Amino acid sequence: MAVQQLFSKHNITIEKVALGEVVTREDIQPEKIKQLDDELLTLGFERIDDRKARLIEGIKNKIIQLIHHTDRVNLKHNWSDILAEEIHYEYNYLSNLFSSVEGITLEQYIIRQKIERAKELLFYDELNLSQIADRLGYSSVAHLSAQFKKITGLTPSELKKSREIDKVRKPLDAIQ
Repeated sequence: MAVQQLFSKHNITIEKVALGEVVTREDIQPEKIKQLDDELLTLGFERIDDRKARLIEGIKNKIIQLIHHTDRVNLKHNWSDILAEEIHYEYNYLSNLFSSVEGITLEQYIIRQKIERAKELLFYDELNLSQIADRLGYSSVAHLSAQFKKITGLTPSELKKSREIDKVRKPLDAIQ
């Protein structure tokens, strides 16, 4: 509401407001953008430019690649080192940027991607829970099960027994 009020105050018509995004009907002049940026900062918001959006997309792509498109997530993965090295920015900056735009921490995003991958592996029914935990870089089945239950509300075994896996799986770009 605060963002909508600010844009309304400047007679800028908004088509859509979502977390980290405002779509306007008209183009905004650079001097007006600067003024809006200053006022947004005083409200505790920050406008995200294309460069930042590309950084976030790069972060998501790297996480998805390592979790969904490799045979095994290494237990020794230090996500902060991997992301900083791949994206060429300090991890603290990437983490703060990601949280401010996505509304969740990088750690939460990584956990949610791992749980989505676990759902996929459970759906295909080719691996047991111990193998899935190992493949996703968990130190134990108990650790995977605890995170799984926290995210989905069910243990992996409960979900598998319910045969509702295909109904609770999400597209990778919809995970938040």
